[in-house]
Amino acid sequence: MLKAIRNPDPKKYEEVTESVKKNEGYCPCMVFKNEDTKCMCKEFRDALLAEKEGECRCGRFLAVKG
Repeated sequence: MLKAIRNPDPKKYEEVTESVKKNEGYCPCMVFKNEDTKCMCKEFRDALLAEKEGECRCGRFLAVKG
């Protein structure tokens, strides 16, 4: 089972978090603003469910075993 964790690089995490805040809570890497692009985006949530390790599109979160 995978879990989502913050990017362990504090600079990267804070940088992307600021971008999310400026983008009204939406992923700064997505073109459209809708429920699927609210951070944590649907693309990343689906990757967690599919057991795909790695980082989300913007790099704010990582999917890791745990």
